[in-house]
Amino acid sequence: MGISGALGQVKPGIELLRDNDFAALKGKRVGLITNPTGVDNSLKSTIDILHEAPDVELVALFAPEHGVRGDVHAGDKVDNFVDPATGVPVYSIYGKTRKPTPEMLKDVDVLVYDIQDNGCRSFTFISSMGLAMEACAELGKEFMVLDRPNPIGGNKVEGPLTEDDCISFVSQFPIPYLYGLTPGELAQYLNEEGLLTGGKKVNLSVVPMEGWKREMDFDQTGMPWVLPSPHIPTADTSLYYPATGIMGELNYMNIGVGYTMPFKLFCAEWVKAQELVDALNALDIPGVKFRPIYITPFYGFGKGENLQGVELYITDKDKAPLSLIQFYVAQEIAKLYPDHKMMETADPARFSMFDKVVGSKSIRQNFAKSNQVDDIKDFWNKDADAFKAKSSKYYLYK
Repeated sequence: MGISGALGQVKPGIELLRDNDFAALKGKRVGLITNPTGVDNSLKSTIDILHEAPDVELVALFAPEHGVRGDVHAGDKVDNFVDPATGVPVYSIYGKTRKPTPEMLKDVDVLVYDIQDNGCRSFTFISSMGLAMEACAELGKEFMVLDRPNPIGGNKVEGPLTEDDCISFVSQFPIPYLYGLTPGELAQYLNEEGLLTGGKKVNLSVVPMEGWKREMDFDQTGMPWVLPSPHIPTADTSLYYPATGIMGELNYMNIGVGYTMPFKLFCAEWVKAQELVDALNALDIPGVKFRPIYITPFYGFGKGENLQGVELYITDKDKAPLSLIQFYVAQEIAKLYPDHKMMETADPARFSMFDKVVGSKSIRQNFAKSNQVDDIKDFWNKDADAFKAKSSKYYLYK
């Protein structure tokens, strides 16, 4: 969908900017933070659209994780270079430098952000956005967000606010694990709530989408999905990422990364598939079902080994407690396979990253006591309603 220009499809911010003849950028020197997801509904890159736009001078590109053209593997350092298609210099903001420097921004009047996110705090693009907003605030530069959908929708809020000792590039700001905002709405929240360094505000503008509604699945937008990272190949993978990705930080089970179903599995050589399926389905978790699966991963955890476990099906994303699913799995594993309790058999060297992704050390510490979701559930959900109420004033869409 999307490529054919179907009637009624959602228009991303870049198309609204173009429909208005780029008026907000005319006569300005423009920097652009983007990656392959920054495209119009015909899959033309925002880089090329702005480069060709009349009276708009694209002077710099800024490369987040994976690079502006998507040619850098996850976690690998991004280097500075010149974009061969446009001749525009590309500055890395993933690696040694994560916040644009005054030198990088010296020729920039307005820094534009156009990236399709996955709606989860630990995905690093919103960290790049926030740090870039801070840099612009400090230097008196304008910042513009070309808005895009939250693929989980605009109503799903889960997880605690990041605590001070867990602030990191995978949890850069005190927001919930699932924050239920578009990039433009989140930028307004960070700016107006004083969450940029020193409470400074940036001169912020948001070019909104046309036709997006908060309850929409990404498939309902009619927009083409461009994978924001190699393991988010389809829009619905964004629903599964928060359901398994936290456990994935512990290198404890195969969660489908390294197989053909990233973030949809829980597999290990010591699991008996049907046994675990029966235990999990007996919990009757709202909006969730499990089936047995048998895999041999191509890379990553358990590469080349025969593993078995469960495939996760999210049947109702609005009812499913997405980010707690992995803890229910760990709970049942502790009962069925007591020699493989998650916090006792996972690599302790991974605990720090686990805590940073979760946003708190309390979840790991309290879950380890008896491997019961009930021990963490209240803490996990404690900030969601208040955040939703507070952030709703920045909603751009109903």
